[in-house]
Amino acid sequence: MYFRRQAQALGVLGTLFGGGHAQVGAAITLDVTSAESIKAAAGLAAYNMMKVYTGNQTGGTPGLLPQPYFWWEAGSMFGQLIHYWFLTGDSSYNDVVSEAIQFQVGANNDFMPQNQTKDLGNDDQVFWAFTAMDAAELAFPNPPSTDPSWLSLAQAVFNDQVLRWETGACGGGLRWQIYPFNAGYDYKNTISNGGLFQLAARLARYTGNQTYADWAEKTYDWIAGTPILAANYQVWDGTSRTGNCSGAVETYWTYNVGTLISGCAYMYNFTNGNATWGTRLSGLVNNGTSVFFVQTAGLNNPPEQAPPGGMIMSEVACEFPTPQTCDPDEPSFKAYLSRWLAVTTQLAPWTAPFIMPRLTASAQAAAAQCTGQATNMCGRRWYQTVWDGYFGVGEQMSAMAVFQNLLIAKVAGPVTADKGGTSVGNPAAGGAGDNQQPSSGQVALGRVVGTADKAGAGILTALSLILIIGATWWMVV
Repeated sequence: MYFRRQAQALGVLGTLFGGGHAQVGAAITLDVTSAESIKAAAGLAAYNMMKVYTGNQTGGTPGLLPQPYFWWEAGSMFGQLIHYWFLTGDSSYNDVVSEAIQFQVGANNDFMPQNQTKDLGNDDQVFWAFTAMDAAELAFPNPPSTDPSWLSLAQAVFNDQVLRWETGACGGGLRWQIYPFNAGYDYKNTISNGGLFQLAARLARYTGNQTYADWAEKTYDWIAGTPILAANYQVWDGTSRTGNCSGAVETYWTYNVGTLISGCAYMYNFTNGNATWGTRLSGLVNNGTSVFFVQTAGLNNPPEQAPPGGMIMSEVACEFPTPQTCDPDEPSFKAYLSRWLAVTTQLAPWTAPFIMPRLTASAQAAAAQCTGQATNMCGRRWYQTVWDGYFGVGEQMSAMAVFQNLLIAKVAGPVTADKGGTSVGNPAAGGAGDNQQPSSGQVALGRVVGTADKAGAGILTALSLILIIGATWWMVV
């Protein structure tokens, strides 16, 4: 979601997150057969995570995390807290969550607040839309009628992003960045395009509107037609407009495969078990996730002693190097894969026998890592049986997510507009929030009216800058 200097980021991490020199306490006790034990573990991780948040304090800005955390991670954190409420029944954070979301909607109610616009990427915006969809799908308490509804916020982001679908190179796709002055403007990354795919699929299922489903199909087809998605369903990080998307940045991240799994699961459910979506979903779940589940390394042994083919989730791209290279964002990625795998078991129940043992083993392993700072701070390398010395928002969020999603079989699946949903939409929301003018190579699609709703489509926006990848810079999406 941004470029960063590796050395600078590691310096921040060493200062903020302890780097292994902090106090160690007892591990979290987790009985995976006990709902109360699971809730207690998730509650402790949530509490430790929210100790970092200052947006609800005097002088703080609702919806923002302190440095070095970026705006998008705050949005994703509030989504995870909506899941926490739904899965555990603990409403302690609900008012804070509602306040934070509404404070960050921006002037056009599309999650483009003025204080974030200069750095905003399509992936940043869509994570806040995911949180709005979480609220709609889980029947989170609705905001006052004077505020935008959860559903309308997600629709606004969709309408913004389809305007940015760019055909000047690569035959389509979203750029990573919205504005040409940001580094990475020529990069078409998986999480931006996978994010639009997932959002469209979720809106299709919630509203019943075929227009959203058509965009989900279109976006998936574009991804599958690039080197981003390999024939064996391994998912790479992205591709560059430079070179007409002929190659891929061959880095694995959990949330890239996760967003495609989630989108396919929603489309599989929306289409009443369509075989094509089932095949895609099966390939992504069974093959696409394989690199991220490793065997235990035992007592603080190096990562090379945690070979693949195991049951414990790992962010291999940044956890396996010694020292670890994870930046403040990346430790949160496992939270999203945990959630998206869990909801997949509801949308496509035949996936549960594969998914749930992996979430269970990961939760047990994560609990053993939660020994930091004598307050059960959770670390990153769940495949080690001793805390690795790192803690922060992402580490606690990932642990909380993998704990609480063990309860997924005890709750109902996501609601829809005609089956339990109470959030009222605005299909015309958004669609002009970036105030961009069309340029050459763009296609005018106009407005489309669906059977149950209408969804925005319009003149597609194109933007330009050179992707920088060098020895001291590297890509995080």
